[in-house]
Amino acid sequence: MGAQGQHLTVNGTEITLSVDGDTPLLSVLRDRMDLKGSRIGCTEGYCGACTVLVEGKPVQSCNTPVWSVAGKAVTTIEAADRHPVLGEVQKVFVALQAAQCGYCTNGIMMTLAGLLSQSPRPDRAHILAHLDERHLCRCGVHARVLKAIDQLLAHSEGGLA
Repeated sequence: MGAQGQHLTVNGTEITLSVDGDTPLLSVLRDRMDLKGSRIGCTEGYCGACTVLVEGKPVQSCNTPVWSVAGKAVTTIEAADRHPVLGEVQKVFVALQAAQCGYCTNGIMMTLAGLLSQSPRPDRAHILAHLDERHLCRCGVHARVLKAIDQLLAHSEGGLA
């Protein structure tokens, strides 16, 4: 498939890029848009370092072809200041220092923001199952991430969204 005009909305900005539709969204974000917050990890969709929100749902961008997000809203960590739930997640992570090396942290925050946006009062077990299925942290910051989740859930009693 040759390069075609791909129409995207990333962080509220509509753009058209001449890129092969099968190009991974992660490559477009990092290489064409200079949005480096989505990390390159396993490139197989297992580690979660590349997680973004597509229409508000967490998606691994490394194995998402750009054609599949045409016309959909894509949100990256760079939009935290404009996304109320993501902004709150980021504040809690910073306050609790819920990062060590920081490589997986952006992806974890994106997944949490997506889950909290979809359900302002989610079940802790549901969140942990999502994180366990989608994210790999090698540096061992799990205890602080769990504290951040608990604090976010405590705040979500009135709803974060």
